[in-house]
Amino acid sequence: MNFKLKIWRQTSAKAPGGFKQYSVEDIIPEMSFLEMLDHLNEQLVKLREEPVAFDSDCREGICGTCGLVINGLAHGSRPGCTTCELRMRHFKDGATITVEPFRARAFPVIKDLVVDRGAFDRIMQRGGYITTNAGSAPDANAILIPKDAQEASM
Repeated sequence: MNFKLKIWRQTSAKAPGGFKQYSVEDIIPEMSFLEMLDHLNEQLVKLREEPVAFDSDCREGICGTCGLVINGLAHGSRPGCTTCELRMRHFKDGATITVEPFRARAFPVIKDLVVDRGAFDRIMQRGGYITTNAGSAPDANAILIPKDAQEASM
């Protein structure tokens, strides 16, 4: 499979950013989206260009560190699928794919596709999760964080 990529590039938090186009070839349909980005970065290193910075941790669909906006949708077009679990077979061969970081005041861009996840860290340091009342039964293993602490974290 071959793809054209429009990827957000930004050298630092204070630098202006913009989209840059790349081509990737010989992508195996079973590759994850992050493996495809790894493949692109290998190409860029061979060309002595700066690799695309992006976050990932578990690559098992658990932690959420890999979150990106793909073609205008969080994690891409597959509902309930994280970026690291998204397979390239779900894209049409030859397609142009737009990749950018999440854009939110709480998560400023640090570099390329990497955002400052400090707001999440501050919530976890307070001892728990943000949750909403989803019915009569409380969420298991959840420690509610007061709203003022949530707002201060974001």
